[in-house]
Amino acid sequence: MPSLKDLRNRIASVKATRKITKAMQMVAAAKLRRAQEAAQAARPYAERMDAMLSSIASRVANPEGVSKLLVGTGKDQVHLLVVMTAERGLCGGFNSNIAKLARQDANRLIREGKTVKILCVGRKGADNLRRDLSRQIVDRIDFRGVKQIRFAQAEQIGTRVMEMFEAGEFDVCTLYFSEFKSVIAQKPTALQLIPAKLPEAKAGGMGGAEAVAEFEPSEEAILGELLTRNITTQIFRGLLENGASEQGSRMSAMDNATRNAGDMINKLTIRYNRQRQANITKELIEIISGAEAL
Repeated sequence: MPSLKDLRNRIASVKATRKITKAMQMVAAAKLRRAQEAAQAARPYAERMDAMLSSIASRVANPEGVSKLLVGTGKDQVHLLVVMTAERGLCGGFNSNIAKLARQDANRLIREGKTVKILCVGRKGADNLRRDLSRQIVDRIDFRGVKQIRFAQAEQIGTRVMEMFEAGEFDVCTLYFSEFKSVIAQKPTALQLIPAKLPEAKAGGMGGAEAVAEFEPSEEAILGELLTRNITTQIFRGLLENGASEQGSRMSAMDNATRNAGDMINKLTIRYNRQRQANITKELIEIISGAEAL
């Protein structure tokens, strides 16, 4: 049975931990608002980019001249998985859920006889996947010293992906990130980047008559340029969604940790009071017994 001193030390330790988790919860709440606004602002642009690409792709007269970013290489043998996670932990199941989805897809592709390559963005994802997929990890990109994610970081990832694609190192590229729904809900998402999966083009755009348009340069040239930019755009959107999801998950996790610390303090305090009362009762019994012996 622990002594009173041990119980006091443990109560003090849990109280110190509760202060840390409460502070982390407040910091995450402050960062969440900015991250959520950035993620929500990026969604319309990315969605409109997909709609524009779909519209232009439907007008292409010569499918043979279309960029391989849209039609693919004609093969489906080598898959590149771009797994984006956080640089830090203490954010609940945020990192593990993304890694779990990527691991499931990687194992499925390996069972089908495909070659899998993994590009990790973020330290936690690489640490999680290294246990059983270390041979498939080809590179890792860290943003440990970056305080705020900007388009430049997305361009760095997009450039690396394009270099690998132009070198013929893969046929299909899939992006893994966590889509922000709410503070308590983040959805791990897999988005195919290459070949691009575009929504079906709607005639007339907003429901009106389809406009007659001429393109200069050709539709193929414009489509090729936009497809390259779309890769970086979707990566940037994924980074922003990850940022909001990470802060929301951390805020929820630290709130649960703070509540659990409070419950533990209450239980330890009750245990301490009972132990102290038992010690006092024991001492009184000894005093009374000694007095009666005289």
